[in-house]
Amino acid sequence: MSAIESNLQEVRTRIAVAERAANRAEGNVSLVAVSKFHPAAAVEEAIAAGQTVFGENRVQEAADKFPPLRTTSKKAIELHLIGPLQTNKVRDAVQLFDVIETVDRPKLAERLASEMMRAGRHPELLIQVNTGEEAQKSGILPGEADAFIELCRDKLDLPVKGLMCIPPADDEAAMHFGLLAEMARRHNLKTLSMGMSADFETAIRLGATHVRVGSAVFGNRPVPL
Repeated sequence: MSAIESNLQEVRTRIAVAERAANRAEGNVSLVAVSKFHPAAAVEEAIAAGQTVFGENRVQEAADKFPPLRTTSKKAIELHLIGPLQTNKVRDAVQLFDVIETVDRPKLAERLASEMMRAGRHPELLIQVNTGEEAQKSGILPGEADAFIELCRDKLDLPVKGLMCIPPADDEAAMHFGLLAEMARRHNLKTLSMGMSADFETAIRLGATHVRVGSAVFGNRPVPL
């Protein structure tokens, strides 16, 4: 058994335990294996171990890595964009990703709406909320989120399925997950992408439907070139 296969088994077990502890049905939470900066060979190992959902931060890296993997894999691969999306990368992102988790500003939302109409392809969208109101971090501010969600869904008719957040590293993650979950309930959004390697059990307890796990699956990521 490879290290990645062993890691995946351990993470899946931890997810199942967390689901039971939260009185949720087993299999309710989707594991997004974060493969950013890891080579295609590592992703191939994960696919061989049964993993089919992956998260990438950069459009270009995903474009280089995943089309060949999708061609050779016998399993359908679901690809999530979990890093910031520049408007000049929207056309590529709409073609490549099945889920874009980082919609965070009106200009980007408008560009996505235009490109989806042009391309006839409609990846699912999540709105990233900057729950910690960190100046250096992407995401719509909590006080602006309600109006932004309404803009995306009601005016632009975008396929918004849920919310995503990345809590501040030095804060208690639970309060950020709770804030995101309450916002999702208020807007009847079913998808909650929250929780990473260090805190995904807490996220599951508070309603996560997707957890983004990188180092616990692939090990420490290589330093990018």
